[in-house]
Amino acid sequence: MFKLQPKLKDGIISFDLQDKTTKSVTQFYEIEPFPNYSSDENKRSLLDKGNNNYLSKKLKEFIGFNKSFIEIGSGTSQLSNYLATGTNNKIYAFDPTETALRLGYNFASENNINNVTFINADIFDDVLEDEIFDFVWCSGVLHHTKDPFLGFKIIQKSLKPNGYILIGLYNKYGRFRTFVRQILYKIFGRNLIMFMDPYLRSLNKKTSQRKINSWIRDQYEHPVEQSHTFDEVLKWFDDYDIEFINSIPSIGGDENNLYFKQNSSGRGNAVSRIFSQIKMIFGRLGGEGGLFIMIGRKAKKN
Repeated sequence: MFKLQPKLKDGIISFDLQDKTTKSVTQFYEIEPFPNYSSDENKRSLLDKGNNNYLSKKLKEFIGFNKSFIEIGSGTSQLSNYLATGTNNKIYAFDPTETALRLGYNFASENNINNVTFINADIFDDVLEDEIFDFVWCSGVLHHTKDPFLGFKIIQKSLKPNGYILIGLYNKYGRFRTFVRQILYKIFGRNLIMFMDPYLRSLNKKTSQRKINSWIRDQYEHPVEQSHTFDEVLKWFDDYDIEFINSIPSIGGDENNLYFKQNSSGRGNAVSRIFSQIKMIFGRLGGEGGLFIMIGRKAKKN
């Protein structure tokens, strides 16, 4: 499944990183891997957390069984471990930060999750063979790279015809509140952000300082960050023959939560797409970082 010969490093398949930007991002996450596991995390609590998240629960149901799934930029691989639990799917957790990946690997080992393969590699080294996965998930990753479109171009090659791809990116409109808080953070520091950030306000008093630190670093101190629009990603899909299926938030107000079924409004029009993104500013998605998701399906070969 690899174009290059990897090394095996204490259970993790490993490739040497080449890209300078990737190395700087990796060094950033080595300090505080994101998202981190709680000290008392186990398979049961991970299942509960995954099932309480509507998207991850619906994704697991939609994948079903006997499928291959890769999480590009898996970080600590919580989603990969969740999706692997109780299924016979082949799950691949792919991330350039070894420290983060090691946390996921250790969790899987300690909880007898045996169908996850951990890969320490960089998207831009293009190590994966073409058309080998039924599902490619890449959320919260490409906007932290030197060239998000090139990253997309590379990862979509590994998707099988008729396979599904999910891309999550910071939105140029929806991230407005975070842009403002980033400026205030630079001036006033974390005390003001602890009050202004909706996610941090939602945490209970038992939340570990490490978890708080990892969120603050990811949202307010990241060395590489870009933002994108619906139309940008739709063009990416068009360029590589990927059919648009749905989005979060939904284009055209079709909030039916059937993420992996065709949006009844289709792509909408330029006005509806802009309106859907502006609405993010005032809702939960805008308060928690402005991430939007686009779901597509690769065309079948004739």
